[in-house]
Amino acid sequence: MEQNVLTYMIFIPLAGAVVVLLLPSKGYNLIRWVSAAATVPPLLMGCWLYANFDTSKSGFQFVQKLPWIPAYNIQYFVGVDGLSISMILLTALLSFLCIFASFGIDRGVKGYFALFLMLEAGMMGVFAALDFFLFYIFWEVMLLPMYFLIGIWGGPRREYAAIKFFLYTLFGSVLMLLAMLALYFNTNPNTFDMTVMMAQANTYSTQVLPFWPFTDLRWGFQHVVWIALFIGFAIKIPAFPFHTWLPDAHVEAPTAISVILAGVLLKMGTYGILRINYPMMPVATADMAYWLLGALGAWNIIYGALCAMAQTDLKKLVAYSSVSHMGYVMLGMASFTTQGINGAVLQMFNHGTITAMLFLLVGVIYDRAHHRDIEGFGGLAAVMPLYTGVTALAVFASMGLPGLSGFISEVLVLLGTWQKYPFLAILGATGVILTAGYLLWTIQRVYLGAVNEKYKALPDVNSRELFTLIPLGAIVILVGVYPNVVLDLLRASLDNINEIVIPHLRS
Repeated sequence: MEQNVLTYMIFIPLAGAVVVLLLPSKGYNLIRWVSAAATVPPLLMGCWLYANFDTSKSGFQFVQKLPWIPAYNIQYFVGVDGLSISMILLTALLSFLCIFASFGIDRGVKGYFALFLMLEAGMMGVFAALDFFLFYIFWEVMLLPMYFLIGIWGGPRREYAAIKFFLYTLFGSVLMLLAMLALYFNTNPNTFDMTVMMAQANTYSTQVLPFWPFTDLRWGFQHVVWIALFIGFAIKIPAFPFHTWLPDAHVEAPTAISVILAGVLLKMGTYGILRINYPMMPVATADMAYWLLGALGAWNIIYGALCAMAQTDLKKLVAYSSVSHMGYVMLGMASFTTQGINGAVLQMFNHGTITAMLFLLVGVIYDRAHHRDIEGFGGLAAVMPLYTGVTALAVFASMGLPGLSGFISEVLVLLGTWQKYPFLAILGATGVILTAGYLLWTIQRVYLGAVNEKYKALPDVNSRELFTLIPLGAIVILVGVYPNVVLDLLRASLDNINEIVIPHLRS
C-alpha cells in the first residue's frame, strides 16, 4: 500500500474513466454514481497519506520508481513532500465534491464524466511526478480534458474561451518542453530525474551568454531556462499579462470546471516554480524573484482587485479575485522568509477551498435565476437565508477576516514580505482593503436591500448543494482556527527549498 498509494491515486480515476466509457450512454444516473465512486478511493488514500506523512522530514516520501524508457533514462518516478501533499489532498477533495456538483449535467453525460476523471488523473500526476518527462506528460494530459470540458459543456462563448485557454497553455507548454530538454542535456548523466537535477543545480552555468540581449541582461544558461519555465508556469497562475484567458474560461465553464480551474489548476503554476525553478536554478531564482515574483505579485493583487471591482458578472468578479489572491502567493514566494513561503503555500491551499466555495455558490444562484448580473438581484438574504449565510462565510474568508483561513495565509505572506521588502508588503496590504471593498459592495447589491419581485420565490440551497459546500466551509473554519493542520505538513520541505536559494541572494 505505502509504495503504491500514489499510483493508485493517479490511475483509479483513469480506470474509472474507462469504465464510464463502457457504460450505456442513456444510463445517466449509473454514469454519475460510478464516476463519484471513482473519486472516493483517491480521497480516502489522501486521508491515509495525511495520517502517515512524517512532518519532520524534508525529503520525498511514499516514493515509487520504475524504469519506463531506459534508452533516455526516463522513469515512472512519483513521491510527495510537504509542498505536493497539500496540493494532492486539495485535488482529491475538490474532485470528489465537483462530481456531485456536476450531477446537473444532462447533455453528453458519459463524455463529461469520463473527461472529468481523466482530468483528475492528470492533476494528481502533476503533483506526484518526480521525473520531469513524466511531469510534462501529466501536464499535457490535463490540458486536453479541460479544453473539451469548457468547449463542449460551457456557455454561449465556450468555443472562444476554450481555444484561448488552449493557445495560452500550449504556448507555455512549448517553452516548458524546450527548458526541460535544455536541463536534460546539461545534466550528467542525461536524465529527467528531478532529484538528480536538484542535486546538480550548482553545475548549471550562470556565465553570461556571449550574445545580445543576454550580455546586456547578464543572463546565463540558468536565467534563460528559468524565464522559459516561468512564462509557462505564469500562464497557469495566471500572472499579469498572461491572465486574460482566465475570466473568459471561468465565465464560460460549467460550475464544477470553474471550481477545478480556480481550486487546482491555478496552483500548478506556483507549484511548478517552487518544485522546479527554485531548487534547480537557485542563482537565477535569487536574481529574478524580486521583479518577476515580488513586484509582479503586488501588481497582481492590486490589478486583480480593481478589475473585480469593475465587474457586473458575479462569476467574472470571482475570477478576477483569483488573479488578485494568487498575487499573495507570488509575493510570499519572493520573500524567502519562513513566514512568507509558508504563507504562500498555505494561501494556495486556502484559495483552493475558499474560491471553490464561491464558484459553487455562484453556480447555485445561476441554476435558479439563469443569469449572473449583480445588479439584477437584491434582497436574496430574505429569500434564501441559508444560502446567504454560507455565502457570507466564503466572502468573509476571501476578505481575510480573522478566525477564517484566508486571514492566516495573507498575514503570514505580508509579515514575511515586510521583513525583506516593506514597500511590496504595503502594496499587498492595500489589496486587502480593495478586496473588502468589492466583496462588501457585492454583498450589499445582491443579498441586502429590497427583494427583487422576480426572485421572491427562489428555493434555498438543497441537500446536494449543501453536501458540496459544508466540507469546504468546515475546512475554512478549521484552518482559520488551527492553521497547523496544514502548516505542519509544509514547514520542513519549504525550509529546505528556501535554504537552497538563500545563499545566492544579494544583500
